[in-house]
Amino acid sequence: MLQPKKTKWRKSHKVLPRRKYAKRGDQIAFGSFAIKAITSGRINSRQIEAARIAITRYLKREGQVWIRIFPDRPVTKKPAEVRMGKGKGSLEYWATPIEPGRILFEVDGVPLDVAKEGLRLAAQKLPVVVKFVMRRDYQA
Repeated sequence: MLQPKKTKWRKSHKVLPRRKYAKRGDQIAFGSFAIKAITSGRINSRQIEAARIAITRYLKREGQVWIRIFPDRPVTKKPAEVRMGKGKGSLEYWATPIEPGRILFEVDGVPLDVAKEGLRLAAQKLPVVVKFVMRRDYQA
């Protein structure tokens, strides 16, 4: 599971993704193919890992995969049937807020149809709506 090695604070304020377009991380930087978020949401470390495994299994360890998001926000939760008050709940999981336009995963070194299917399988594991995008200067 992805999580920070060290943090300054154990718990943080709830950070919800803005509805605006992503200000950074919205261009393909490393690979030739990618999936881009269309809706906003919050992706936790288990979902990122499930999507990564789906891609690498379909690509049969050929090519290269880049994960462009990192779960660096702690999400807390209070136990079930606990009364209000008595402080903030304990750390439940790590997540990252996703804005529309953010590139989530990139792939390179495989044919177009293989990359498209691998990223489609990864998209099924994610709680946000995504679309498949290609580098502008991609040559088949």
